Amino acid sequence: MAKTKFGYGWAIKWGLAAVLIAAGVLMLLNDETVVYAATGIAVVIFSVLRVVPLLKTLTKEVLRTINLIEIIFDLIIGGLMIYVAFSGNSGDAFWQGMYGYILAFFLLTRGVIYFVSLYYFGEKTEPAKFWVHLIFVGLGSVVLTLTVVGNDIISILVWVLFIFSIGGAGYLGFDGYGGYKKYRELSKALNTKKEVQKDAKIEKEIPKPIEDEVKQEETYIN
Repeated sequence: MAKTKFGYGWAIKWGLAAVLIAAGVLMLLNDETVVYAATGIAVVIFSVLRVVPLLKTLTKEVLRTINLIEIIFDLIIGGLMIYVAFSGNSGDAFWQGMYGYILAFFLLTRGVIYFVSLYYFGEKTEPAKFWVHLIFVGLGSVVLTLTVVGNDIISILVWVLFIFSIGGAGYLGFDGYGGYKKYRELSKALNTKKEVQKDAKIEKEIPKPIEDEVKQEETYIN
């Protein structure tokens, strides 16, 4: 008999939802440090996790070289952001001003390399990937423009990240609720099944009363 498989992904999702909410609140309280740290860690993860799959699947050597150079620069950018965040220098005026240029460089570089791969090297793509990189170019241009004219990108971005964190926490919480509901249904079915088996066993063990035999009339032969 196959055993019922219980999933506990809902607990992980609820935990991640709590972390996202806490991160969003911390951004509002200490925006420079958290924004620098979150952006740097995201850039490093994005760069490290795509190295091997990307270089293995690119068919042209020149594209491998271009993307490898981009990843190296991204790792430097991400590492610099993490250093600034945890060294306590994120509140300095210089690094507050530099954040917009660093972020714009990352976004524009990713978008430009993608479209160069499409136009000059004939790389195939899918619609979702195309629109995402088009958004990268648009966001990079906006961030660069706002930074040049003197706007504080961190103060703007902290609210965007806060909304994103709350939205992500809501999604994970709702998805986790569905998983927990399924988990409870399986638990209920498991307990109900045991009770039914127990009742059937008891009923089987209780001896049934012997029915009185029908008395047959004796036949007398004279």
